[in-house]
Amino acid sequence: MGKVMTVSGPVAASLLGYCQCHEHLLISKGTSFQINPALWMDDIDKSTEEVLKYKGAGGDTVIDAQPGGCNRMEEGLLEISERTGTHIISSTGFHKLMFYSDTHWIHRMPQDELYHFFREELEEGMYKEIDCGYPEKQTKIRAGIVKTALDREGLSPRYIKLFGAASQAAIDSEVPLMVHIEPGSEPKRLLEFLLEMGVWRHRIIFCHMDREIKEIDYYLSVLKEGITLEFDTIGRFHYHDDISELALIKEILDRGYSRQLLLSLDTTRERLTSYTPNGAGLTYLLCNFLPKLKKMGVSKEQILNVTVQNVQNIFMNEYGRDRYEQ
Repeated sequence: MGKVMTVSGPVAASLLGYCQCHEHLLISKGTSFQINPALWMDDIDKSTEEVLKYKGAGGDTVIDAQPGGCNRMEEGLLEISERTGTHIISSTGFHKLMFYSDTHWIHRMPQDELYHFFREELEEGMYKEIDCGYPEKQTKIRAGIVKTALDREGLSPRYIKLFGAASQAAIDSEVPLMVHIEPGSEPKRLLEFLLEMGVWRHRIIFCHMDREIKEIDYYLSVLKEGITLEFDTIGRFHYHDDISELALIKEILDRGYSRQLLLSLDTTRERLTSYTPNGAGLTYLLCNFLPKLKKMGVSKEQILNVTVQNVQNIFMNEYGRDRYEQ
């Protein structure tokens, strides 16, 4: 069985177990906070407490979706992993450009340098202290996935540069490419671009497309391309209720796409109970939402797919092996 790069080192994919594949465990106070105060949780003790609750409820692995240069806390993620025994997969890549200051290096770095930055974070170690300063101080903690973001701005020249560099890094390092999909953007146009770049279909993950519950054909048209959708608008009632989300997921599963769906919570300060006691908590999916899916008649096999098996599969190549396998 192949291996996956976590903040603690390579781990056999078969040991990832239950995984929520788009969370935020730590975010330092910076530009993200200025835009949305909920995007700030930098207390390692509190975040550790949250992950311990998650582990106690049956969680094994978390993919942290905060990329470098955007208030990522890579050393803190390693500490949480070591203190909890939980596998944490960290992200390189880029977020929406609104989350970077106007003077940030990401705006002026050419595509070839961005590519090398992403590759170095995947192959050698993530950089630290890069929210303002240029990448110079490198850790030995490696990223295991590429996170990107499609804004309503679409594939403008500056986003083409970023997606071009990130896509090539994901291809060459043989890791999944995760994409934040902003409501009102054009995910199908981006998908065309990624496929033209040569990104493997089964390693492309489009996130957050469930923020707006649309007609089922909207989701099926993307799923038919062979990529994975990650739904995380669960317990987020300012978007919609869980009843709508449950119905959407069940219909997709009934249509035969249980091998192309992932679930998570996309946590923020407001949703982590260690920071906000009345928040949903990192355990909400395990303790509240999945039992409701079971009551609706979703099979154990389908739930195993969307919470365990599919996460393993996105790290495998088309031959069912990973590059870390000897």
